[in-house]
Amino acid sequence: MLLVLYTCLLWLSTSGLWTIQAEHSSADVNAKNHHRGLAPANVDFAFSLYKHLVALTPDKNIFISPVSISMALAMLSLGTWGHTRTQLLQGLGFNLTEMAEAEIHQSFQHLHHLLEESATSLEMTMGNALFFDHSLELLETFLTDMRHFYDSEALATDFQEWDRASRQINEYVQNKTQGKIVNLFSELNSPANLILINYIFFKGTWTQPFDPNSTREENFYVNETTVMKVPMMFQSRPLRYLRDSELPCQLLQLNYVGNGTIFFILPDQGKMDTVINALSRDTIQRWSNSLNISSRVNLYIPKVSISGAYDLRHVLAELGIGDLFTSNADFSGIIQEGQLRLSKVVHKAVLQLDEEGVQASASRVVTPYLTSSQSFTINVSFNRPFLILVFDHFTWSSLFLGKFVKPT
Repeated sequence: MLLVLYTCLLWLSTSGLWTIQAEHSSADVNAKNHHRGLAPANVDFAFSLYKHLVALTPDKNIFISPVSISMALAMLSLGTWGHTRTQLLQGLGFNLTEMAEAEIHQSFQHLHHLLEESATSLEMTMGNALFFDHSLELLETFLTDMRHFYDSEALATDFQEWDRASRQINEYVQNKTQGKIVNLFSELNSPANLILINYIFFKGTWTQPFDPNSTREENFYVNETTVMKVPMMFQSRPLRYLRDSELPCQLLQLNYVGNGTIFFILPDQGKMDTVINALSRDTIQRWSNSLNISSRVNLYIPKVSISGAYDLRHVLAELGIGDLFTSNADFSGIIQEGQLRLSKVVHKAVLQLDEEGVQASASRVVTPYLTSSQSFTINVSFNRPFLILVFDHFTWSSLFLGKFVKPT
């Protein structure tokens, strides 16, 4: 039988599970710092996954939610045994000699709760769900751990009636995200016996909004020969800005109401790959320490939408988690009888950078380069390919990573 993991979505086909709650009760973990143990591994995994996806599609827009992928794969590990479990957790970046499995799941549990608390000031919805064919008998230990650590609902359905089952799942996710995530299974053509879903929707409000009256159609320089028109937003004020002395790029940090923070990174012409290859925990930390409030920045940034849908099978194999898709994978911690096989790990993410634009003078000049005026006003125009990194700055979770190459 088939199992699928979605957005992560997991596709399985028949297996079993184990429980770690007894271990959880005796684990010596400081509850206040659960999420901090996750941050290094999650960020490392996020950038590694991101770099592999960029390498596979160098000329396309990229947008993923690493925290969604990590959480879904961690949930899947609850139903694995032996080498499969070890490979999966190590592939996510965890050193199992330093961090017990119970602590890993406790940390994800705490992270989930912290992100839910962030949703009081951000428009963010995150959740987990398990859909399984009504003919399967799931192990109670698996269901208990899923509920306890990941607040996951388990819902029986009839996968023999795939059209009806897919509508049920689509409606469930659409309702949970207030209509923001729709048609999750619009292109799914191989029904499973069990589907594990993590969904996340995020929309932030700028702490200092743009003025929509100053949005103007401007040029976006896709490459040396291709120019497209985009609605360009504008604002002029003191901002956290850095012209990097080590990497060929400049960047800005903007904040959302609540815990959201976003880095806009503008590589120098032809230096996109250099900057992407240098992305790491250390780079982010250095940027955070080096960003200073400038006297004034004239910021031009396009109003864009980025979406991505990815089958992560080959990417996960490159990250050392390839055995999940072989007959050697052990998912015996999920169901009472039978054997499950992982069919797909599918991810979908959508960004709408559509906040209100700012009034700008009709005579302003937008070029694909940064300049600095004598009055110490810095002009920064994101009118060529750039990067977007969205973090929760309390947990330092990598909510979203994006690469904007061209308007769609």
